[in-house]
Formats: sequence, C-alpha cells, structure tokens
Amino acid sequence: MYGLARPFLFALDAERAHGLGLSSLEALHRLRLQRVLGGRPRPFPTKVCGLHFPNPVGLAAGLDKNGEHVDALLGLGFGFVEVGTVTPRPQPGNQKPRMFRLPGHQAIINRLGFNNDGVDALVRNVHRARRRGDGLLGINIGKNKDTPNASAHTDYIHCLERVYTLADYVTVNVSSPNTAGLRELQEEQSLRRLVGELREAQERLAARHGHRVPLLVKVAPDLSDEDIDAAARVLGDLGVDGVIATNTTVSRIAVQDHAHAHQSGGLSGEPLMNKSTAVLRMLRTRLPGDIPLVGVGGILSGADAAKKTAAGASLVQIYTGLVYRGPALIGDCVEAIRRRKEAPSRGNLPNL
Repeated sequence: MYGLARPFLFALDAERAHGLGLSSLEALHRLRLQRVLGGRPRPFPTKVCGLHFPNPVGLAAGLDKNGEHVDALLGLGFGFVEVGTVTPRPQPGNQKPRMFRLPGHQAIINRLGFNNDGVDALVRNVHRARRRGDGLLGINIGKNKDTPNASAHTDYIHCLERVYTLADYVTVNVSSPNTAGLRELQEEQSLRRLVGELREAQERLAARHGHRVPLLVKVAPDLSDEDIDAAARVLGDLGVDGVIATNTTVSRIAVQDHAHAHQSGGLSGEPLMNKSTAVLRMLRTRLPGDIPLVGVGGILSGADAAKKTAAGASLVQIYTGLVYRGPALIGDCVEAIRRRKEAPSRGNLPNL
C-alpha cells in the first residue's frame, strides 16, 4: 500500500507530504483500516531502563511533534513512539521551505527548528490518546529559541514537570542543529550543569509521584572524540538512564554532489548510518554498562538495525527510513534484531 502512495507523496513538497501522511495515517486508524499498510511485527519483548517494550524498534522524535497521532503511530507496530521535540511555549520554527528530500541518497535535510504548539498542547493531546496495547511513549523536550543557554534548564525542567506523569520515558534534546546555540549545551560544563539540574528534578518528581520516569539524553553525531569522552564522563557521573545516539548531522560530505547539499539543517537517512553508528560504538565503550543506548540514524533496512545492536544499542529508532521504506521497515528491523539475538554465533555478521 505504501509503495503505491509514495510516488504521490514524493510529488509534493516534503513538509506538505509529512502533514498529509500523518493525517492519512490518522484517518486509516480511525476507520480501523491500518492493516492495509501491512502486518504488525511479531512480539519480541525487550526490557530496557526497567521498561518492558513489546519490541525494540521505535519511532524517533520529530515526526509527531505535538503528540497528535500517538495511537495511529503505535498502531503501525512500533515498540515505542517518541513525540516532540516540545518546548514550553509554542513557536513556529524556521522559515519555509525547511525540509528537503534527497532520494538518490535516501536522505532528508531539515531545519524545522523545534516548530510545535507548546507543551500544554502536547499534554492535552497525549491525555486524549487511548494508548491501547503495550507500546510505550517517549516525550522529547527542548528549550525555546529565545531562551538563553544560561537559562535553558528552566525550559527543560518546566517541560519535564508537565510531561512527567504521561511519559514512559523523557528525552533531553541538546543536539538538534536547527536551534542556534543549542549544541553548545553538549560542552562538558554546560552539559554537567543542565543534566545535573534535570536529574535533581527527576528525583523530586519521582518522590512526589511515587514512580521514577527514566531520563535519556540525545547527542549529536558531529562530536569530536574528545567531546564524546567528555559527554560519556558527564552522563556516566550523573547516572542518566540512557543515551540516544544520534541526532542529525551538519556534515555534507556524503551528499556534496546533490543540488540540496548547500541547504542548512540536519541531514538524516542513509548517509548518516556510518557516522552515527561510530558514535554509538564509542559511547558504548565509554559509558558504564548499566546505561543503555538507543541507536538511531540511517536505518533503512533490517540489516542496518542489526548493525546498531551489534555496535551496542539495546533499542533502535527509525524516522527517515519510514519515509523511504514505509511501515514494512518496522517488521524488517524487528526480525533482523531477533535473528541476531537468537543466533548461536555472531561470526557471520559484518565487523563494525
């Protein structure tokens, strides 16, 4: 079904197709016709961060920024769906056009800029979700564009407090390239200060509500080896519950021949695979073993998902691959990870 719809969607502006795709998915869900998009993957229960996932394949943040389509997205068979990035106040994001497809590279460049309706709107939307089934919900939080980095912790804490009782886990986004200065929060002392404040808020909220919601941090793929060392040191010292590796890249080396290569923003899709997996592997060797990793970036096939797990990921997320492959990619990834986990020997896997 998606193979028939894709040429029509690709004939539209990328952001318009994004919106139409979500509204069409929502309509199919409400009419109970999602089965036309393909069968759900077989269960493959996976426990990470103390949470029980029906399978280890999730949707990365950015597709459903306002949490308006939680049930429809979970209905595709994801083990978990991450919504956001959400900010305290609504903001329009960057000027359009701000999303560009690179089909020959199976890639997307976006500079959306945390466009969202604000955390209060997301909370209302998620409250309305029925959340049938056992798929989990992550909520990705950020800061408003006009909030100085020195005050960023107030935005993140505000969002954490608002979504705490609704989320199965919360992701701290300090790695989007589309909000000026945001990635500076990954610098060692800034990261230690921000995550330290959030960890304290997390413990306060856990005591208040009687349960602890895991807190994950999402990092960029463009960190130097020294920056990765520093990030791992900070995140390990502060005992975060998990790390997501990685966000989109500002590098254009892999797509320098494309007409859109000059467009600013974050590059995702196939060209990001090797870069993001290298960061994932480095983090796995530097973080304490009890801090799990979520692998995201460039997954276009089940084999790609298996490579992420071979590099140290406990869970994986897809986004751009869903645009190019459709919902069938979810099951492909689940089955590839299952085969790798259940195989008596890893000898036939590629060296990473």
